[in-house]
Amino acid sequence: HLTESGGGLVQPGGPLRLSCVGPGSSLDSLVISWFRQAPGKEREAVSCISGRSGTTRYVNSVKGRFTISKTIGDNTVYLQMDSLRPEDAGIYYCATSYYLPLNDIWYEGDFDTWGQGTQVTVSS
Repeated sequence: HLTESGGGLVQPGGPLRLSCVGPGSSLDSLVISWFRQAPGKEREAVSCISGRSGTTRYVNSVKGRFTISKTIGDNTVYLQMDSLRPEDAGIYYCATSYYLPLNDIWYEGDFDTWGQGTQVTVSS
């Protein structure tokens, strides 16, 4: 079971940090991904991290603006989002898998445990 938090309303250009909490130390052996879904759109990948190696992946639209992080032994994954844009708005979900994507493209079907999501609104 995963629990996201940290969403809210932020002005364009502002920062926001999301958290994803998992049970115990299980996240150390998993790949944790953030996805987002805007109204009327399909859920899309944002960023992921290997809990074991710390290897990260980012989709092109967030590279240089978002940072995913996790500390070994910590059951929380963070997504630091800077320079937010209106198109970054949506419900952000975290999810887990045993497999790290080979490149910067991956899909929700590759992940099997999901949180309930946290809403991010980017508006002035």
